[in-house]
Amino acid sequence: MDLKARLRGRQEDLTPQPEASQATVAAPKTQWSSHERLAIRALNEAEREWQQRLYKELMEMIDLSAMGELETGEARKQIGEIIERLLTQHSAPLNAVAREVVIRSIQDEILGLGPLEPLLADPSITDILVNGHKQIYVERHGKLELTSQRFQDDAHLMKIIDRIVTAVGRRIDETVPLVDARLKYGSRVNVIIPPLAIDGPCISIRRFPVERLRVENLIQLGAITPAIADVLKAMVKGHLNILISGGTGSGKTTFLNVLSGFIPSDERIVTIEDAAELQLQQPHVVRLETRPANVEGKGEIKQRDLVKNALRMRPERIILGEIRSEEAFDMLQAMNTGHDGSLATIHANTPRDALARLENMVAMTGMDLPAKMVHAQIASAVHCIIQLARLEDGSRKLLSLAEIQGMEGDVITMSEIFTFERRGLDEVGKVMGTLKATGVVPSFYEKLQRRGIAPPIDAFDPTRIT
Repeated sequence: MDLKARLRGRQEDLTPQPEASQATVAAPKTQWSSHERLAIRALNEAEREWQQRLYKELMEMIDLSAMGELETGEARKQIGEIIERLLTQHSAPLNAVAREVVIRSIQDEILGLGPLEPLLADPSITDILVNGHKQIYVERHGKLELTSQRFQDDAHLMKIIDRIVTAVGRRIDETVPLVDARLKYGSRVNVIIPPLAIDGPCISIRRFPVERLRVENLIQLGAITPAIADVLKAMVKGHLNILISGGTGSGKTTFLNVLSGFIPSDERIVTIEDAAELQLQQPHVVRLETRPANVEGKGEIKQRDLVKNALRMRPERIILGEIRSEEAFDMLQAMNTGHDGSLATIHANTPRDALARLENMVAMTGMDLPAKMVHAQIASAVHCIIQLARLEDGSRKLLSLAEIQGMEGDVITMSEIFTFERRGLDEVGKVMGTLKATGVVPSFYEKLQRRGIAPPIDAFDPTRIT
């Protein structure tokens, strides 16, 4: 069905123009060029006024119900043709780049998420942070920067928020003023609005790469060394229970994705997450996702419920996106009862802090367990802790790989296998340092040898240069 054929009575007012070029009305690209991105940042107030004027005029002309009957590419093409004619009819004083960006922004406004669309299309952006309608920050390469993108007002921002939450079957208003949702391709979204957000509606979008990073990418980025990669591969294949610890934005989920790539393709994997972010490539994967309570406060499914259910699904591996509450107890039980090879992440600043957080989360179950018993459960269940961090230069690195050795009295003992030795900053502010072995050969090395998957012993040599 032709969108232009369904205009509401004003199509005849348009001055006939030659057909727009294919370059002008082509379907959206996977990402904007740097030229286009600079152009949209350079839009002045006059050009923004043209954008808003044409958008209002277009909305009076078209029938939005026709949009659902068209494929996105065809809808963008027809909208582009109409705007081109309007621009020519009004003799808009816009150059070719500005016209292209204005057309694209109106297409995004009608069919997408408005000012957020070009940011979502930029593969270098990992976070999009909207602080009210006037401020949109993004994170590139670990650094925050303010963009020139903005919404017209809070009402415009709320319209885009409604579009986000309704797409996933949720609602947001004064009675439900905060929502966690997920965009297509797995981007995680948090929305909070007044009265909880004092300065206006806020959106936080955590984007994940469409193409999954591999261990080779982490080596190239300096996050790990080839020797550490060999050890990690053997640890995963050897069914060790691994906890990935780090702060917000330190790369825990990315690292978990990389480790999951070492799992053999013939194993059954069950993943449990609050918002599905993992990108496992194995053929036998069952993905589970929590569900929040509805408006009446009913129907909530927590991670603990999913962990319990996963144990009845004959998993060979359980991957928990993040341990954050009472599900820690059930995950430890699973690790101790035949589900070796489990992987999980946790928010903590050091491996020792990660153990303390596990103990605190076990206490959230309400069971009055002696501290020594909890420590014994943790020491028996968790084999290794990987500590990640995002440094001040924006880089993400493995800071420590520690093995849980057991108990001495009431204390869990650990030994560090690899560590990052920091030397300071260079003249451009880049963190200098070396990832190296401590010289400790882990006790699980014999287990890996018996399975025939042990890495070379010189991987643990502190004098080895990688």
